[in-house]
Parts: sequence; structure tokens; C-alpha cells
Amino acid sequence: MNETSDRVLGGCRIAVLLATAAIQVALSMVRLNDTTSRIAFTALAGVLVVAAWWVLRWKPVPWPVALAGAVVVLAASTAAVWTLPPDRLLGDEDWASGLAGWHLLVLLLDRPAVAMAALVLQMTLTFCSQIGSAPADRSEIGSVVIVGLSVVTFQAATLALIRVVHRRAGEAFEASAERDRLVHRKALAEQREADQRTRFAGQLGATLPLLAGLADRTLDPRDAVVRERCALAATQLRRLFAENDDVPDPLVHEVSACVDLAERRGLTVTLAVSGEPAPVPTDVRRELTGPLMTALVAARSQARVSVLRTGDEIRVAAITDGEPAAPPNGSGSVDVEWHALGERSWMEAKWRSRPN
Repeated sequence: MNETSDRVLGGCRIAVLLATAAIQVALSMVRLNDTTSRIAFTALAGVLVVAAWWVLRWKPVPWPVALAGAVVVLAASTAAVWTLPPDRLLGDEDWASGLAGWHLLVLLLDRPAVAMAALVLQMTLTFCSQIGSAPADRSEIGSVVIVGLSVVTFQAATLALIRVVHRRAGEAFEASAERDRLVHRKALAEQREADQRTRFAGQLGATLPLLAGLADRTLDPRDAVVRERCALAATQLRRLFAENDDVPDPLVHEVSACVDLAERRGLTVTLAVSGEPAPVPTDVRRELTGPLMTALVAARSQARVSVLRTGDEIRVAAITDGEPAAPPNGSGSVDVEWHALGERSWMEAKWRSRPN
């Protein structure tokens, strides 16, 4: 499920292993009365040692090893039980009936359905020895069944409790991880909002002198340079608004915002996009669209804009019928080229996600 719940389950494995070892040494060793019981005891101890190789390293017992170990446990417990007289079954001398179930839990704790089936089979073999050995009255059979069911029920409850703890640990980890993700998303949203406010403040700070000049008539709106400044400021604000939109392809969305404002000014603009969408950092998108805005503002009547994405390279280009007075150069990781083509101007901004 996850590392935390796996560690919890690993701790439960170790606890069951140590409890089983303590029961076998402290309570079962003193009850060995014949050769068969000693052989069965040794076989169970060997299974426990083999399982400990994985359990003590916080790993589940591999399925082939667990299956082979379960067969040995069932055979050993059956041999030890069937050497006892029927009247001593599940009594003080019957150390194997209860102990074998704990060995099965050590081996099959990660496979609860198989573990439960093995516990039932082990106790069934024990009952078979009582029923098949000699006639017994109903009270003796009833007492054996009650004691056997009590043992199986306790071991099954232990198995169920461990699985519940494992599941709850996984759920707690997922809830904690989800809280961390929510906190992280909230922090990112707050940071994005703060950055947006800062950019809006910076953009408005650059626009306010222009608005003030128009208001006090120190700037003439009929002047071509003033109109270009107004168009550039409007395009920058429009692109800034688009930057905050949640869209699948932010770069094309922001380029489209610049194109849309140019068309509203009366320009005929064609936009061509090729290549699959690729993640582009916000600051890089600003550097890619900055020269485009300058080119569109300088255009007189028409422009062709293209967005080309190939592998790790992204290009934003524009051909317009006007040339800006002061074409901006590239900055940071974006290279910008400007060329005059007669009465036309060609611009290209290029960014490589993995620089050479």
C-alpha cells in the first residue's frame, strides 16, 4: 500500500514471530515426552528460524517458502497430535495444536485468506485424530470442539486485527499525504497570487505614467509613438490576464491573447501552431511573448504568427508589415532575432528546454 503501512505490517510480523518463539521455548519445550514430539518440535523450530530470515529484515516470507513451511507445520503438528491419546487432546500435553497456528500466522500473515484456511485445516486435522482414534462420548467431543474453536478464533482475531491495523495505517498515511498535498497546493496558489499581484503592480506602474500623460495632455494620442505605447501597454495587460488562466496549453493561450488584441486594433493576423503542447515555465513564456507583442504593435495592417514546437525546442515567430523602433533583445534563456525583409520585419524568439 505504502511504505508506512508496510513498516507497520513488518512490525506486526516481528511481534508474531517473537511471541511464537517465546511460546515454543517457554511453554512447549517442557512437554516433549517422546521421540515423535521432539522431531515435530524441531521441525517447527526450523520453520521459525527460516521465516525469521525474512521477517527480521522487515520483509514478508516469500510465497514458495511460506507454502513449503505451512506443509511442514501441518505435518509436524498432525504427527505430534496423533501420538496422543484422545482424552489428552488439547490438554496440558497437547502443545502442538495451539502452537502450530502461530507458526502458520508467521508464514502467511501477508495472505490472510490462505492463513485462515490453513488455521481451519490444522484444527480440522486435530479433530480428526479425536474422532478417528476411539469412540468418545458427546461431552468429550464437545469440550474438544469448544477448546479448538477458541484457539482458532483467537488466532483468527489476531490475524484480523493485524490486517485492520495495516489498513488503518495506510489510510492514515494517505490522509496525511493528502493534507500535505493540499497545503502544498495552497502555498503554491498563494505564491502564484502574490506573484500575480506583483506583476500587476509592476505593469500598472509602467502604465500609469502613460495614462497620466494622456490625462494632462502632455502626450498626444494622435502621435504614432504614443499610440504604439498605448497598444503595447494594452497587449501586455491582456497577456498578463491570460497568464493567470487555467488552460491546457498556456503558451498558445497567451499568444492567442496577444493576437486577439491586435485583431481588435484592425490588424489581419494569421496564427499557425505546430507540435504537441509542452510545459514551459511562466517566466520563459513571458520572454517568448514579449518580442511578439512588440512586433504586433509595430505592424501596420497584417501579421503572420507561428508557434513551432519540436522536441526540446520552442519557437515563437512573427512576420509583420512594420518594424519597431527599438526591437527588444533576448534575455535569460530565450534568444531573439530580428531581421528586416524589405518593408517587412521578421522576429523569432527561441527557447530550448535542455540547453546545449
